[in-house]
Amino acid sequence: MIKLTPAKEFQFPINAECINPDVLSGKTREEIEKLKIWEGNKPKKIGELFKVEENRTENPLEKEAAITIHGNVSKARRIGADMKNGEIVILGDVGMHLGEEMKGGKITVHGNVDSWAGSMMKNGTIEIHGNAGNYLGAPYRGCSEGMHGGKIIVNGNVGTEAGAHMKKGIIKIYGSAGQFVGFRMCDGTIYIQKDAEPRAGACMTSGKIVIGGFLESVLPSFTIDSIKGKVKIEENEVAEGPFYLFLGDRVEHGDGKLYVFKTKNPHLSHYEKYL
Repeated sequence: MIKLTPAKEFQFPINAECINPDVLSGKTREEIEKLKIWEGNKPKKIGELFKVEENRTENPLEKEAAITIHGNVSKARRIGADMKNGEIVILGDVGMHLGEEMKGGKITVHGNVDSWAGSMMKNGTIEIHGNAGNYLGAPYRGCSEGMHGGKIIVNGNVGTEAGAHMKKGIIKIYGSAGQFVGFRMCDGTIYIQKDAEPRAGACMTSGKIVIGGFLESVLPSFTIDSIKGKVKIEENEVAEGPFYLFLGDRVEHGDGKLYVFKTKNPHLSHYEKYL
């Protein structure tokens, strides 16, 4: 196992895509220290920015991980980008584009994560034990290829446009979510255990969004379908209702499913007259 510890407090963005089990696999500590990494617009070596150790540990948070990072790396971007195998454990906050286009393996963060975590990921698992920024699992502006598979679990809150353009996979948020969750999603599942800000499911054509807390309003382009007693999130996980089930976005000729917890949203009861 490779243990990385920041050698200083970073002042400039670090392009850290080389911090990836596929890249570090089979390399000695000396070889890893010589790998190229960017600090702002200046090329550096990993050994100049991180203390690199080969480490054996009994810490259950680190055990079995290929790479562990100790400390605040909130300026470090693209850690685990395009990774296919292995595991990364981060004990601290981490920057943007974590696990971008990830194809396998697992990333676990015991801290907060900046925007675009899991952007356009294809497979694998990202678990965040803090909060996540905007565009969780979403693509860059101008791109319509969102998350294609895999799983993202956030134990805190997330920002705006989580799951935008989602094609497949599952996002589970055990806190609250910002505006436009599931924007233009085509398939997959998004579960928000607590509250969601307005415009959930805007322009969605398929897929499933489940909101277990408060939602101020449902877009007028959604129609109520029924009331459900419970909703399956994934295998061995069910959200107990009752839930209002809305279908939409009808402006996009969509048949996406938006489930909203009835008990927390009495202001939506006027929809029941259309059942």
